[in-house]
Amino acid sequence: MSNAPPPDPEKFAAARAKAQGRLLAEIEANARETANWTGRPKFSGAVMAAMARVPRHEFVGPGNEAAAYANRPQSIGFGQTISQPYIVALMSDLLDIAPGDRVLEIGTGSGYQTAVLAQLGAEVFSMEAVDALAGPARARLARLGYDTVRVITGDGFGGWPAEDPAIPPFDAIIVTAAPQRTPHALVEQLGRGGRMVIPLGGVHETQFLTLITKDAAGTVTEQGLLPVAFVPMVRT
Repeated sequence: MSNAPPPDPEKFAAARAKAQGRLLAEIEANARETANWTGRPKFSGAVMAAMARVPRHEFVGPGNEAAAYANRPQSIGFGQTISQPYIVALMSDLLDIAPGDRVLEIGTGSGYQTAVLAQLGAEVFSMEAVDALAGPARARLARLGYDTVRVITGDGFGGWPAEDPAIPPFDAIIVTAAPQRTPHALVEQLGRGGRMVIPLGGVHETQFLTLITKDAAGTVTEQGLLPVAFVPMVRT
């Protein structure tokens, strides 16, 4: 039987706060370093505040809590990852979300990006192809109080299910896994004036984080921004 003293919650909380402070500073530095590609040398105060509020240690895989605030992706099982925090911040910033916006997320994963979107005031409709991830993510988000989120298991290539026709169009769409080309259904479900952020490219190809916009007339514009490496987008 161990005689070690019980863990000190306050000590752990202080350590997490320090690690999160370092992470936010790294995200700010990354934004400056990649500004030539993204056009965003500084992320909005709302995005940085959301990144500070979401407890990332709640969303990493078991045993990875000590590295939760490292600025790198981490495996969450089933061939999926929780994205690098800088990429989460960048994609969130590129969406230009306003409170009350309806956002479609393709690829819930563990729910980390979902939580950041909710912190920004969005109503989030999130789809996850892997049912074994969708259920725990839904429970986790509910436990943490993110009550403006819906999580379903579904095939993101088809967009939000047709049997729920009152939902689209969306003000913004975010895709957290890479298809080779933009799914037509997602373009159709993006509202006029809306923005979509999606990584495009195959597993063994150079992928590009891509910003897709639809103007008031319905004209769609696509702009590749930054080389990235995402897991492939899969079907259910």
